[in-house]
Amino acid sequence: MQGIVAAVSSNGDYSFTKPNRDSITLLAGLGVEGDVHSGVTVKHRSRVAQDPTQPNLRQVHLIHEELFAEVGEAGFRVGPGELGENITTRGLDLLRLPVGTLLRIGAEAVVEVTGLRNPCVQIDDFRSGLLKQVVGRDLEGNLVRKAGIMSVVKEGGRVRPGDTVQVELPEGPHRPLDRV
Repeated sequence: MQGIVAAVSSNGDYSFTKPNRDSITLLAGLGVEGDVHSGVTVKHRSRVAQDPTQPNLRQVHLIHEELFAEVGEAGFRVGPGELGENITTRGLDLLRLPVGTLLRIGAEAVVEVTGLRNPCVQIDDFRSGLLKQVVGRDLEGNLVRKAGIMSVVKEGGRVRPGDTVQVELPEGPHRPLDRV
């Protein structure tokens, strides 16, 4: 499996959205250089409030660009970086990847998929009603989270729009993604 990087985003300040950049630099074991969520331990405010010593399994947030078209059909206009992601991909079904999948991005960077982003009320603060579009139920009534995946940086490197994203699945049996 292979996809491409559609956009990259980062923000050094706490803000729901992240401005698009020409490139971002991933730092092994930390996350996106200069991003507010970079670090060995949790940086998301709700996680810090629970236990600031937890490992940061949410160093890099990825969203599939195809989600923007999906929510667009429901009347919501959303673009890269606006849901707080660092890397927007195209051509990859990120939500179906198993835990432990390696994503080789560009010439050097490698991230390991840790789980699903747990969408929060801030999505409705950004666009009223959008949360219902990125959280739903499947035919069996199971909760479905569509707001992207989280990962940790295994190997650092620069990431730019247009870079390829190579998928390396872990040894089986595969464990489906859950919220982190």
